[in-house]
Amino acid sequence: MTDLPESARKVQDLLTRMGHGQPVVTFPETTRTAGEAAAAIGCTVAQIAKSLVFKSDPGDRPVLVIASGTNRVDEARVAEALSAQTGTVRIRRADAAFVRSATGFAIGGVPPIGHATAPIVVIDRDLLGHAEIWAAAGTPNAVFALTPDQLVTMTGGQVAAIAARSSSA
Repeated sequence: MTDLPESARKVQDLLTRMGHGQPVVTFPETTRTAGEAAAAIGCTVAQIAKSLVFKSDPGDRPVLVIASGTNRVDEARVAEALSAQTGTVRIRRADAAFVRSATGFAIGGVPPIGHATAPIVVIDRDLLGHAEIWAAAGTPNAVFALTPDQLVTMTGGQVAAIAARSSSA
């Protein structure tokens, strides 16, 4: 694993220090999107723990939303979950520069851990329905396996129902 790119090596080193036994895995193809990651890994799209970075409003604090790869995130539901925890009432999408500055990683490779600025973390409740999930590991083609419980423990994230509701419901 010494051949990992620097950003993926950073994630692997942190996982090792945390006692996480699963290695960072790299693929020749991109794992930037949930669909690409699932195809490369050989798992379902729902098992992909996609990292989306928002800004709190007010305060511009990074908010990391970790969602199931099949779900579209409802920003109002995320803000609702946060308001009880932090008093934040709104969030807005972060641009690429903010994501890089706040996390230390580029969009498409943002892992759930190891950020430059500790984010507020909200985890999609739907991820808890899987025995194994996969998260980005610092680059657009690096991932690692973990359980939903490990994700919650590693991030200290709040689990909430954040998926957009179907318009047919």
